[in-house]
Amino acid sequence: MKKWLIVYSSVTGNTKQIAEAIYNGFNEGEADIYAVKDNFNLADYDNIAVGYWLTRGEPDKKVQELLAKLNNKTVILFQTQGAELNSEHSITAFARAASYLGDNCKVLGTFASQGKINPVMLERRKNADKNDPHAATPRNLERWQKASMHPNEEDFSRARAFVEAMKRKISLREKYLNMKK
Repeated sequence: MKKWLIVYSSVTGNTKQIAEAIYNGFNEGEADIYAVKDNFNLADYDNIAVGYWLTRGEPDKKVQELLAKLNNKTVILFQTQGAELNSEHSITAFARAASYLGDNCKVLGTFASQGKINPVMLERRKNADKNDPHAATPRNLERWQKASMHPNEEDFSRARAFVEAMKRKISLREKYLNMKK
């Protein structure tokens, strides 16, 4: 198996925690981990896991720029969010992230975790107009409370299991491609 790069952007620490759980899902020497602001060489890796926090339903600007630099890579996208995991917001955010990818990248899989919402953003939302979909409605307050308990050990365990699933997927894909030769 080729070595993986795990690169992430994190403001509140949520995405960093998930990146570390993903890293811990690999055996020693199978992966390297960096923050997006660190120095690393993309050319050294064919397989890259990119993690980000959501801003306006898409990855932050630093990750958008990184995704655009990726060409001919196998990619895992992972995100942390205040929204529910299988919500339309979450699914659309993955599609938006994939749209930033450079040429000939293959998305192997996606992983989402709820995470604590930035307190500055929560304060703004508490004062939002009642017609704003992000206003402090009873439903949103409940969701924010639920998100405040994440990421947690269950999320970290899911992240490590996700790595195992992705490793199996790559192995099966390589076997299939070798059979075609």
